[in-house]
Amino acid sequence: MDWLERTARLRQWSAGGVRAPHKPLLLLYALARFQQDPDSELPYTTVERALADLLVEYGPGRRTSPAYPFHHLVNDGVWEVHTTRGPGSPGTGVRELRASGATGRLAENLRTSLRHDTSLLPRMARILLDRHFPPSLHDDLCQAVGLELEPAETAALPGRPRSRQRDARMRQLVLTAYEYQCAFCGYDGRIGTVPVGLEAAHVRWWAFDGPDSVDNGLCLCSLHHKLFDKGVLGLADDHTVMVSQHFVSTSPAGRQVIDLAGRSLLGPQAGVQRIHPRHRAWHAQQVFHGLPRSRLTAVP
Repeated sequence: MDWLERTARLRQWSAGGVRAPHKPLLLLYALARFQQDPDSELPYTTVERALADLLVEYGPGRRTSPAYPFHHLVNDGVWEVHTTRGPGSPGTGVRELRASGATGRLAENLRTSLRHDTSLLPRMARILLDRHFPPSLHDDLCQAVGLELEPAETAALPGRPRSRQRDARMRQLVLTAYEYQCAFCGYDGRIGTVPVGLEAAHVRWWAFDGPDSVDNGLCLCSLHHKLFDKGVLGLADDHTVMVSQHFVSTSPAGRQVIDLAGRSLLGPQAGVQRIHPRHRAWHAQQVFHGLPRSRLTAVP
């Protein structure tokens, strides 16, 4: 049984690049729990709290009950659910899952394979990370679920055309286009002639068919790149910065983030393609959280 292929082909509703990371988040969480205690079962009430937090931080803006992936992941053959009545999930009803004492864990055959092949767990985890999240969030997500991964080579992902490779030139092209400054705040730090803390961010994530092109890239400082990928920051149709109303902070540094609301992008330089509306719209719909703050209310 090819567990890597099953991992890469989790059944989830998707159309037009819609993000549905609910099953991947649950499977990452379950792999982390297996890593800590291979024999443990996970009560729904425990998973509900943990997965709800993960969905807020790493899921799309729309809300989904943790009950849906808890029940439906069984159909992928990697997860099993038991209740006080025996094997099988009672459905997606939160009350039924709680009242029936539902517990879940990795499927028995998968647990056996993980015990026999210690390289399988990190390979599965890396497939989930690469297919559903940008690299800027991988370390944070592993820490959030409690997953420990050693550096390892990731096999070619099943189901993804082998011809699609990342373009190593993108970082240089994007940083040049934005003249080596953060498009949001203007940060342009260097050590000698080498830029530090500046990164090329994909607007539409590469994992969701975002191209390695300048019209899908922004030069951002490390902080604003992470906030952009977490949906705190976004792009409006008029090429100004959006700041989510859900983001709050009272510190001076946090207020600087809030003050970005309504600010025009810095760059790109003349003659370079601006962010394509299709990529901007994807980020606004699939990554940005909630509604944007208005410029007038950004500073009290």
